[in-house]
Amino acid sequence: MDSIGTQAYAKLLENGVQAIEEVNRLRSSGYTRDDLYVISHDEDREGRIVDAADTNEVGLSEEGLFGAIANLFRSRGDALRHKITSLGFSAAEAAFYEKELDSGKVLVIFRKNPK
Repeated sequence: MDSIGTQAYAKLLENGVQAIEEVNRLRSSGYTRDDLYVISHDEDREGRIVDAADTNEVGLSEEGLFGAIANLFRSRGDALRHKITSLGFSAAEAAFYEKELDSGKVLVIFRKNPK
């Protein structure tokens, strides 16, 4: 996916309920499912929030084939940092967000792609 011209923003939230509320707020302001991502350190929790909020998952189109394959062999923390950087954040930002995810927070990432 070409990230030129894409601006990504992130918001840390305390729990899944707040993450779903934030996704709904962003939707009402014009973001679509394809613009929204939810990331949690716990994969099961992340899946439940993604399903409930009907958001996009960071996958092959964001990470690229080699990144997605490499994540199969990375620790969860390393995989999360890679997912976050694949959405346009720096390595330092990804490290900060991943540390916050360690404490149980949920990350909502939203970005607009140029049409």
